[in-house]
Amino acid sequence: METQAPAAVAEAVLEPARTPDELAPDTAQPFTTGRTIRFGAGFMLFGLLWCVGLMIVAAVLLPQRLTDLGVAFPAAMLGTINAITAVVSLVSNLVVGNLSDRTRARFGRRTPWILGGAVLGGLSLTGVGLLESPVLLTVSYCLSMVGLNMMLAPAVAVLSDRVPMRLRGTMSALYGGGLVAGQALGTLIGAAFITNAVPGFVLGGALMLLGGVIALVLWPRELSAGNLPANVGGFKELLVSFRPPRNAPDFYKAFVGRLLMLVSYQMITAYQLYIVQDHIGQSTKESAATIATMSVITMIVSLLASVGAGPISDRIGRRKVPVVVASALFAVGIAMPWIMPTTTGMFLYAGIAGFGYGVYTSVDQALNVDVLPSVENAGKDLGILNLATTLGQTVGPILTSTIVVATGTYAVAFPVAIAMALLGCVFILKIRSVR
Repeated sequence: METQAPAAVAEAVLEPARTPDELAPDTAQPFTTGRTIRFGAGFMLFGLLWCVGLMIVAAVLLPQRLTDLGVAFPAAMLGTINAITAVVSLVSNLVVGNLSDRTRARFGRRTPWILGGAVLGGLSLTGVGLLESPVLLTVSYCLSMVGLNMMLAPAVAVLSDRVPMRLRGTMSALYGGGLVAGQALGTLIGAAFITNAVPGFVLGGALMLLGGVIALVLWPRELSAGNLPANVGGFKELLVSFRPPRNAPDFYKAFVGRLLMLVSYQMITAYQLYIVQDHIGQSTKESAATIATMSVITMIVSLLASVGAGPISDRIGRRKVPVVVASALFAVGIAMPWIMPTTTGMFLYAGIAGFGYGVYTSVDQALNVDVLPSVENAGKDLGILNLATTLGQTVGPILTSTIVVATGTYAVAFPVAIAMALLGCVFILKIRSVR
């Protein structure tokens, strides 16, 4: 009878069999500590840098620029601009996600799109602050959203392409931590440039560009896509490829849950400067100080929440519970300035809602990847799920703008935003394929 050599036995003990969720999907090799660190740092800095750059403009400088240009109704104009750019984002995210799935470049499927998007997004975001025509300003802002989505759709697909399932919650947490810190830092930095906007716009564009470049430098180089099967069928097949997935109820429940949460988030966040000035009653100078303090509070609590929630989600093997708890906390936070229309109410909103949203962003992306019906079409399907974010960015500000125009106050916007966040919980709880 043949016996196994001692060395072979030792090797078998030292190298236990790896389950599929422990291997890198693109190489089928063990995901080493070094790769974990490089992907983690890349996702965190990617989310941090592009979000800081965008929030410098979107949260502070763009609303103030509309006021400085003498636009008659800046709140309504901001809603219109957000609506237009959201439609542009919606289309570009879906198109780029699908085209990146079908890309057969030597540098991979995702890399060329991320790099091109970084350049386009950074340059056009800077242009928003250099143009004095509201029309041209809107065009430049639209181009920046095209560039941003050229980065986002392929970068999020990297979670499905290259990260094992057991680490997706952690990577999502690091990316989400970068986002929530970026939102706070971007608002804080933007407030510092509120009286000298042009350098702020330049900085915002530079950070968006750096986000894509640094992620590509940190991540291990993507494998060539040149040896993948060629796309066949021509233009007709390309059109058919945009078809949403069928027989995937959990996919659409995740879509609606994310949509409602993002509507709730954008209803308040997109108008926080105006809320502080009009609902709380502060001057421009006072509002800048309040926004800055809120940003610090949000940054601290969001980082604590996001960095902790993702690894915990991986360890307990659950996605739904953290997302639902996060949505409920966010709803409580929104209630604070509604109940207490004071600076303290805004600070409580920043702390409670910031913690809830930090937990949400750290786990939600991993949940979305887990409900994907097809690995081969990850870019397109994630693009469809990301439409929920884009639609939320569209519907939220429009809803708030409509409420303010109709009632003359922001007070009604708060209970509506709370209802949206809680309704999103219902759809997440109905997902069956993910615990």
